[in-house]
Amino acid sequence: MAESKVRVDVGGRTLTLSNLEKVLYPASGFTKGEVIDYYVQVAEPVIEHVRDRPATRKRWPDGVGAEFFFEKNAPRGTPGWVRTVLIEHGEGVRYVVVDSLPTLAWVANLAALELHVPQWTVGPRDAVRDSDLLVFDLDPGPPATIVECCRVAELLRERLADDRLEAWPKTSGNKGAQLYVPLSRPVSGARASQYAKRLAAELSHGHPDLVVATMAKNARRGKVYIDWSQNNAAKTTVAPYSLRGTDRPQVSTPLMWDEVADAGRAEDLVFTPADVVGRLEDYGDLLAPMRRVRQTLPAQ
Repeated sequence: MAESKVRVDVGGRTLTLSNLEKVLYPASGFTKGEVIDYYVQVAEPVIEHVRDRPATRKRWPDGVGAEFFFEKNAPRGTPGWVRTVLIEHGEGVRYVVVDSLPTLAWVANLAALELHVPQWTVGPRDAVRDSDLLVFDLDPGPPATIVECCRVAELLRERLADDRLEAWPKTSGNKGAQLYVPLSRPVSGARASQYAKRLAAELSHGHPDLVVATMAKNARRGKVYIDWSQNNAAKTTVAPYSLRGTDRPQVSTPLMWDEVADAGRAEDLVFTPADVVGRLEDYGDLLAPMRRVRQTLPAQ
């Protein structure tokens, strides 16, 4: 069957989109065209949260029921107007930076359902800056779910407040959740990891039936692993509003703290693309206040 293509104007750039009718989520019939349409609708907040951050894309060219691959290097045929940055990891990787609507639509057309970015940014001439985000990745060990992650998020919020730090929660879009702490004074990945590891250990010690701070899989059953290592400069976290490669289309979705406190059923914290578009219309970007906060890590 011949590949169908259509040329469209997106944000002043001409893109050739292909196979828009191709089903990427077989369980729900969600197509590639719908994936692109979703990202176009949420482009403004997505771009705000991935701007200046090299993006690792997780691609499912044949849909979520088939093989996927992580892509770091800009692929062959990347348009000249797409911003790329060269990061010296060994031989060097030329990453795509999703900083415009056309770039986001182009990436979505490649069936890059998921966008993952580091906690640090890149400045002029590809200069790598320190981390301006601290992240706690909350990973539930079955039978624990995102509900237990919400309880841990509340504990972390209280502990962070002791250090005069404010945090913002979001779902991972899969099974867990993340907590973001914006930093107006960037720090090294090692410094951020050290602080996050200390808090994870404190909570694990204080709440051993709920929290675990070790990576050992056999220690996680029924508990929530606080993955402090996501602050390592080599690690990435799924971006806010990114789709996930789950059976049905789900989105990594910012939450209100009231929703975290009221969480009682895991299914209540599963958000579809349509849900997220509606939430943006109703609430705006719940993570937007992070850009206005002035806070720094406490002295060591």
